[in-house]
Amino acid sequence: MSYSDALSKTLEDLGAAEGSVLSVSKDGRTYRGTLMPHHEFSSPDVIILKMKSGYNAGIRITGSAVITVEGKPAARERAETAVEYRKGLPKLVLIGTGGTIASYVDYRTGAVHPALSTSDMVNAVPEIRDIANIDAKVLFSIFSENMNVENWQKLAEAVAEEINAGADGIIIPHGTDTMGYTAAALSFMLGDVPKPVILVGAQRSSDRPSSDASSNLMACARFCTSGKRSGVFVVMHDTLGDDSFAVHAGTRVRKMHTSRRDAFRSINSLPAARMDASGNIDFILPGKPVSGGKAVARTGMERSCVLLQYYPGMDPSVFESIFMNSKGIVIAGSGLGHVNENMIPLIKRASDRGAVVIMTSQCLSGRTNLNVYNTGRDILAAGAVTVWDMLPETAYVKLMWALANSSSPEEAKKIMKTPLAGEMSDRRTEND
Repeated sequence: MSYSDALSKTLEDLGAAEGSVLSVSKDGRTYRGTLMPHHEFSSPDVIILKMKSGYNAGIRITGSAVITVEGKPAARERAETAVEYRKGLPKLVLIGTGGTIASYVDYRTGAVHPALSTSDMVNAVPEIRDIANIDAKVLFSIFSENMNVENWQKLAEAVAEEINAGADGIIIPHGTDTMGYTAAALSFMLGDVPKPVILVGAQRSSDRPSSDASSNLMACARFCTSGKRSGVFVVMHDTLGDDSFAVHAGTRVRKMHTSRRDAFRSINSLPAARMDASGNIDFILPGKPVSGGKAVARTGMERSCVLLQYYPGMDPSVFESIFMNSKGIVIAGSGLGHVNENMIPLIKRASDRGAVVIMTSQCLSGRTNLNVYNTGRDILAAGAVTVWDMLPETAYVKLMWALANSSSPEEAKKIMKTPLAGEMSDRRTEND
């Protein structure tokens, strides 16, 4: 929702823009503050001012209100400050993709803006300079829901390029909503990557006292410099406080809460490690040490793949076109990996024409098993493949990669049934 036509014209005639200092006199009171961006949920006749106290005030502009412009918007551009490189420290590269963690707050307006320079990112957490030399670049500046296959491919190529140029670790600030998908994509594209590649996000925006942005970023830097583990990981809060962080394997992690700081969990696996606020690392799972090898990005991805969730009453006629026109289909089935028996003929038709159909479970925890009930055995006979305890979204990403990096559907099925990046196991863990 935008301003009303009348209010828009009033602000335009006054030369008032976001960041302008305004005074508004109304009903015997005067409000003075910085004009904030109009929120989509605000009424069209309400302006929002950030007051000197730091609080925002919403003021309904009526015929009796008098608006005066007292100051023009301050320029957002800031001078790049030099970052001193210190001999003997490892080199970490931050590759920004967007998201709260890669943003800074303009305290004059309260608005959050993307960090556009090396000094922006480094100065957000100056303690990092004590343990590593930091380079940074912004590859994208987008909401994570807008990430797509092309973004994954460019990101994998950028990671490989930086590692081969001498980076000791890569940190990728990323929006949290689809971070698990990106982590899985990089896990398969980068394969046996010789250095740590860590995705990190923030659940609370950096203008809030409870923000987890800087502490998460610092935990990443400590793991890169002290952990000496290679692979693709996600590092986020492990508790509601700032005392513990979990290092999740990139193919096992899932966002399990919309807003909690400890929203991320390893599914069907323990975290690879946990860290405390001082940087002490407790390794839980075995891993590969860092090496001096080269990074190789195999970025081929088959786009003609879909991820579907089974639901009671699922009508095969609704999904016939999808099944018949997709090269890869991942279904998050009920329980052990089941669908209504009416869907099984459609699975067979798709399989017979060469599509790869993968069965996972929407239960998330636990393994699929199509040998227990008749329905499951019929699904297997129709040509579907199970992938043990792999997450549905990980299976979707892996299937795109497997189809693009194989010569036939049968070879792609073999790839799907072979653990490549810790994404699947036929063994139970304590959280199964």
